[in-house]
Amino acid sequence: MPARIYKQAKPAGQSGLAGTKEWILEYGQSAPRLRSRLMGWNGSTDDTISQIRLYFVSCEEAVAYAERHGIHAEIEKTAQRIRSPKIYADNFAYNRVENWTH
Repeated sequence: MPARIYKQAKPAGQSGLAGTKEWILEYGQSAPRLRSRLMGWNGSTDDTISQIRLYFVSCEEAVAYAERHGIHAEIEKTAQRIRSPKIYADNFAYNRVENWTH
């Protein structure tokens, strides 16, 4: 399975952008995961490379690293965030479209 290069998305429950500026190269799964009879966890003793995540400042650096080491990688572009500014005073504006229910 090929590796993937992507940019971490912003968590939905948080307003901060920490950890969303770096590009990540993540290896794909190369061996099937088996269920442990003792603990019930899924895992693989043969596939330790799928646990590795490499962080890069830019997408070009991640692609260059993958090409330099002969790793087939797919790039996932992230959608741009649409920000709509909200102003508290608009709740009481004269030309408000919705009814005020309070």
